[in-house]
Amino acid sequence: MRRLLVILLPLCLLACSDGASEQGGSILPPDVQFRVGDVVFRRGSGFTSHAVLLAEKGGVYSHVGIVVDSAGVPMIVHAVPGEPDYEGDDDRVKMESPEAFFACARAQQGAVYRHIDSLTAHRAADVALSVYRRHTLFDHDYDDSDTTSMYCTELVVHAYAATSRPLPGLQHHHLRLIGIETDCILPSDILHCSDLKPIINF
Repeated sequence: MRRLLVILLPLCLLACSDGASEQGGSILPPDVQFRVGDVVFRRGSGFTSHAVLLAEKGGVYSHVGIVVDSAGVPMIVHAVPGEPDYEGDDDRVKMESPEAFFACARAQQGAVYRHIDSLTAHRAADVALSVYRRHTLFDHDYDDSDTTSMYCTELVVHAYAATSRPLPGLQHHHLRLIGIETDCILPSDILHCSDLKPIINF
């Protein structure tokens, strides 16, 4: 099993994605009320997602994004590879509806967490929206010291770090993988952040 993880992790652990298309509806409950700055998590149903969770040693979710306000409509900004909107689309920071983010083909479980300070949450969402608008590419080097490109957890951490109240208690995990050695933050680190409170798990 360890050898299998070594092969799979460079492709899927830090990618935070199952690369599935959005077909067949959504797991999102119809009564979920999002607020700007909410942090959303999903767990994929594919084999790669299970590899991510195994690598996290008991982690629940494999991908994360942040809710923003787009002309009065709640949308989710997230950094993801392998989910092109069209042929030739670059791996990048995307903005899509909650229904698309939690599409059945991409998500097996989901959760919404809310920051305890609404002003901080709004500021973080504004930062995330600006990252999306500058057409930021996905960070295949998983280097959160360079914000010209971003991976999923890096985006959320960066958005809150730009406020007066960065997410506390986060730690980097040193990973040595085939072709890459990096220090990164995993979805479970954000999930257990003391400033984020669970709103709904589904």
